[in-house]
Amino acid sequence: MCVTVLRKVDPWAPPLVLMAVIFFFSAQPNLGSGLGWIDHVGRKLVHASEYALLCFLWWRALRTVLERTVALVPAWLIATLYAVTDEYHQQFVAGRHASWVDVAIDSMGAALCALLILRAQRRSVTW
Repeated sequence: MCVTVLRKVDPWAPPLVLMAVIFFFSAQPNLGSGLGWIDHVGRKLVHASEYALLCFLWWRALRTVLERTVALVPAWLIATLYAVTDEYHQQFVAGRHASWVDVAIDSMGAALCALLILRAQRRSVTW
């Protein structure tokens, strides 16, 4: 029975854990390293990557209840809406601010993931 429960929980836990990790880091007052533009560009790349991963993890979970291609839309939507809530949360953290640019970067990272999955599906790659 325990194994059966774990199999059902398995695809749903990783995106929730990643969302908790994102929330934790968003609650930190300052994540800057003091490296200037390198730090700024690096953080934007991390933003795009973490939301691409979030989109992938949600797609992985959602495809257990939806058709694989159809699951891409809610996966992207969940990742994008979480980016909005993440920026909203940051405006209440000392030393942080909300930025629609970050939402756009996060959303583009999730969209890139969705497009790569769609491309792989069309080439009939199995995940």
